[in-house]
Amino acid sequence: MTDRIEVAATELRPLLEEFILWARANAPDSDPELVGPAALWHRLAYSQDLGTWKRADLRNLLLDRMPKVVEDPDSAADGMLPAVDAYLTFLSQTGRLAKGSDSLAELQAELDDVEDEFVELMEDLLDDAEGDDEEDETGDLGDFEPFADELADLPTIRLRPDVELAAAAREVPLIAKARDLALWVGSGRRVGEDTLLSDAEVEEALTAIGLPVPQTDGPLAEAVPMLWNIWNLAVDLEFLEPGEGDTVAVQDDTSEWPFDDDEDVLEAWMLGLHSVDYGDPELADDDLTMALAGLTRALLVRLLLAGGTRELDGLRRELAEAAADIDELGTDAWEAAGDPLTPVIDWLVGYGMITVDGATVVDGVATGGTLALTPLGTEGVVHLVDDADIEVDARPAIESMSAHELLALSAELPEEEADAEFAAWMRLREPGRAAEELLEAAAEDESDALIRVQAASVVGTLGEAAVPAWQEALKQSSLRPYAATHLSQLGVEGAPEPTQDDTHWLILDMWTISAGLGRAEFVSSLRDIGPELLNELLEVIWKIPHAHVEELLDLISQVHPDKQVAKAARRALFKARSQA
Repeated sequence: MTDRIEVAATELRPLLEEFILWARANAPDSDPELVGPAALWHRLAYSQDLGTWKRADLRNLLLDRMPKVVEDPDSAADGMLPAVDAYLTFLSQTGRLAKGSDSLAELQAELDDVEDEFVELMEDLLDDAEGDDEEDETGDLGDFEPFADELADLPTIRLRPDVELAAAAREVPLIAKARDLALWVGSGRRVGEDTLLSDAEVEEALTAIGLPVPQTDGPLAEAVPMLWNIWNLAVDLEFLEPGEGDTVAVQDDTSEWPFDDDEDVLEAWMLGLHSVDYGDPELADDDLTMALAGLTRALLVRLLLAGGTRELDGLRRELAEAAADIDELGTDAWEAAGDPLTPVIDWLVGYGMITVDGATVVDGVATGGTLALTPLGTEGVVHLVDDADIEVDARPAIESMSAHELLALSAELPEEEADAEFAAWMRLREPGRAAEELLEAAAEDESDALIRVQAASVVGTLGEAAVPAWQEALKQSSLRPYAATHLSQLGVEGAPEPTQDDTHWLILDMWTISAGLGRAEFVSSLRDIGPELLNELLEVIWKIPHAHVEELLDLISQVHPDKQVAKAARRALFKARSQA
């Protein structure tokens, strides 16, 4: 999903930049920044064409998708609809509203129709956020914050490669049950207001997913919490979605689970990750249920802190004490639940996150034995900790780390740690192969100067073993300056001498990196050159087809304290844009 978002964002960026300029003159009261998320999710979820807009898609985008992804509901409530109106007007006036779209008037009418409901949804999000703040203040068993220091002090956690994780995710029983339930629901099944399904339908659904039909004197729908947890999981996984009226429907690709593509498999598994909360025990008394809220996460974080394994009995005692400490009803809730860990363990085993070894089960209660995080479980807990904005040092396993992952990771590490990662990675490869992989990774994204500089620096230490990789890198415009420089230094016969353009490319890479470190660092790097030499550079450097040349010239014109240099940068920027 991340790759799809990046591709769509890259495709959308030039159009949004043009819209921002248009809006300044034509819709000055709108906030163009609010259009970006709406346009991006329209492209991802509703249309392969940036210019094709339909009323139905616009309604679903604003009432279904945006409430799930909007970051600032307050600003969205005030300004998103006017901003989208301005964007659609821009598309229409500039001829970008594609053939097959509904008319601008129809789209604007739809904006009017959804306005009240959209604002209400944003206000609900604000109310939920205020409620979450209150909950955060009190906390529950699943709050990771009290463990923040311990998590930060953990030794490096090594995560398994995606191919292994995807293979494990394909075998997750609960996802298979969610798929089977969604396929049973089918297309356009009507649901009730009081209970989603009738008792007869509940029996059918239980049979479809392989769960027993319980004996009960009351309504069957009230005696099957596991069914409703799996129903909610199917919604989380996007196997089920609301239809028109009081209906739900299976998504088109649900029957294809388990998917062939590893990325699609892991994306689906991550969509359902927050279903860990469904493992928390549900009691007849709501207050007692709330006293044990977060129990599943509490178990997971303790497993992670213990290196992935804990004795079950000791963990049960610790969690019972934690429940008593955090809520005055904690002890009563624990006793009322019988064994609160039973549903927790069942759900986590079913979602592929833990294993139970050596336990004895008596009357449905497991005692003795150990619990252990699976590789998939470790990946999931690390994501949950990261979602809570808590630091934890988790990295790909050295043996499975790609060159690009290594370069990206090392850019964020202290020099000593980065050197250790490189050394461990290099020990698994012949020097020539290592050079080839690093330079191939550096060539993946011409706009990433930091990755390029890092790769060149490391490959530069490999001496003659790297010569074939450097010779191949001569074919890449972004790497040619580094290749020519190093081949020349190594005295390789027939190697091209570095040109002035090569030197200018290297300078632009250095400026890109210093600009990323902040304004002060950037200005300092410019001052090191001196105004006279900088002016000379500005006369020619605009000709270099570097990904960041325009933004760097623009930045120099804004921040350089010497007015003559700033003026020269503006002239160079004009020439660069004219050339482009």
